[in-house]
Amino acid sequence: MKFLLDQNADRRLVAYLRTLGHDVIIISKDYPHGLPDKEILTIAFNEKRILITYDKGDFGELIFRQHCPHNGVILFRLLTQEDVLIENQTQRISYVLTEYKGQLHHFIVITSNRVKIRREI
Repeated sequence: MKFLLDQNADRRLVAYLRTLGHDVIIISKDYPHGLPDKEILTIAFNEKRILITYDKGDFGELIFRQHCPHNGVILFRLLTQEDVLIENQTQRISYVLTEYKGQLHHFIVITSNRVKIRREI
């Protein structure tokens, strides 16, 4: 699979995803710093990548209210100190990639104890 890591996502996820054989690029490394979220979503869409972000509201707004095209978004909601630990993040994303493989083109919200799939209407 192909992923694009948003500039606010934990860069340690790159190494983990690459060990699983995925193609991963990072906004803050491979593109100019400070790109607007709409442009990041467009890059992910044009390159057929699933966006991984920690950005709480902006991408939901773009997808659900402005109907911007996308190939899938994985949003980490880091609510506790334990959520921030890379071990917990890699465990959660591994679970999602396995259990929700056929639904990665949707908007997926990951918390420490839940995975929520938000589909466009």
